[in-house]
Amino acid sequence: YRWRQRLASGRNRAPRAWAGMGDRRTVRRLRCRRHQRSSRLLAGEEAAGAKRPRCSQALEGTEGRKELGDSASIQRLPPELLDHIVSFLPVRDAVALGQTCRYLRQVCDSEGVWRRVCRRLCPRLRQDGTTGARPWKRAAILNYTKGLYFQTFGGRRRYLSKSVAPLLSHGYRKFLPTKEHVFILDHGGTLFSLRNALVSSAPGHIQWKRACRYVVLCRGAKDFTTDPRSDTAYRKYVYVLASREVAAGGGRACDCVEVYLQASGQRVFKMTFHASMKFRQLALTGQETERSLLLLTEEGKIYSLTVNETQLDQPRSYTVQLALRKVSRCLPHTAVRAMASSQSSAAYLTDKGAVYFEVHAPGVYRDLFGTLHAFDPLDLQMPLALALPAKVLSCALGYNHVGLVDEFGRLFMQGSNRYGQLGTGDKIDRGEPTQVQGLKCPLDIWCGLNHSLALLRGGEPGQAVLGCGCGAGGRLPGWPKGSATFVKLQIKV
Repeated sequence: YRWRQRLASGRNRAPRAWAGMGDRRTVRRLRCRRHQRSSRLLAGEEAAGAKRPRCSQALEGTEGRKELGDSASIQRLPPELLDHIVSFLPVRDAVALGQTCRYLRQVCDSEGVWRRVCRRLCPRLRQDGTTGARPWKRAAILNYTKGLYFQTFGGRRRYLSKSVAPLLSHGYRKFLPTKEHVFILDHGGTLFSLRNALVSSAPGHIQWKRACRYVVLCRGAKDFTTDPRSDTAYRKYVYVLASREVAAGGGRACDCVEVYLQASGQRVFKMTFHASMKFRQLALTGQETERSLLLLTEEGKIYSLTVNETQLDQPRSYTVQLALRKVSRCLPHTAVRAMASSQSSAAYLTDKGAVYFEVHAPGVYRDLFGTLHAFDPLDLQMPLALALPAKVLSCALGYNHVGLVDEFGRLFMQGSNRYGQLGTGDKIDRGEPTQVQGLKCPLDIWCGLNHSLALLRGGEPGQAVLGCGCGAGGRLPGWPKGSATFVKLQIKV
């Protein structure tokens, strides 16, 4: 009776495959065979030199103790098969899988996986048959995270629509909206021109503009800009800094400045520089009759040339002179890292975190500094140093105010505060940099005609856009009367 009871209890603990077996010796024999089979697999993997991560060792230990079934781990698969499986995952899942353990991190960071992901997402890369010369993981993430949305601000309801986006673009590096177009520069150096058209929203049948088709305006572009005035009606031309191969120079790549008409995309002006001069940024300042092009070299020097926009569309040749800007002549050992410009002023940010100003109008000088004490109308290119106790990382220049972000993540504003565009809570002008309370570590800052925007990392997954100043014309979504402090804008993206 006791022997039958033990045998029945052993049957209950055994798997279903052994439920019909009544012999205890058969059960032991099957267990020994399974143990020998698993030991042979482990011995073969050790002989082949396969590295087993720590998490898999823990899994094997638990499998041996708990005597689980023949469930194999995904890490036992061959590397080629595992790469092929991971390449079919979405970009977000592939990145999340690489954060589980060291072994899967090596698998998910391989260029072969991301090359297959890119070719699956972009058919153009599959047709080209390109090899692994480019960073495929960066290309996949840039194409996965890009998106262009249009949001209407008319009426009580705000409609959000995803616009047509260039499928061939290598991410979005810089974009600029105008009255009838949206210009996008990707990380591959291709400049796209998106044409706006009137479309009707289904619920309210409201007519509004959205980019519906696009064309490739230029390839090999480094930077582009347009009229520095905030009013989009003045933006007639697009200035592009590009790199071209010149046949006369032995096939060497030379930088050039090309000017295109926004309406038709026709090139009306081109100026090619010597192969020894390499530029990385382009900015505009001044009026149409005396437009100054500011060019930042790779070594941190500023050059400028002057053109007359009213004569660009005429079929004739021009003679322009490229000259070294005074900020580089007065400070020869100072390297400029970035520059910002408006209609009547320019700001230069150096590698050491210092900021220098050029103000060309007395009214703008008074709004920025509160006095005309040091303004010299005979020398408008004289650089003026801005006193700030910490190193400046980014700078944004509006019409008559400026925003600065230092190395500690603090935001400083200076200039005119007539509409509350400084975000200090009042409408008092500031002649010196004033810290804005309540904003910690902004990711980016932008200054317009009479309002300012700041990009912050929100508490929830994603980011938040804050704004202050004048709210007319949809400048501050959700705040049509404006605000003297930075408030969260009602943006649905």
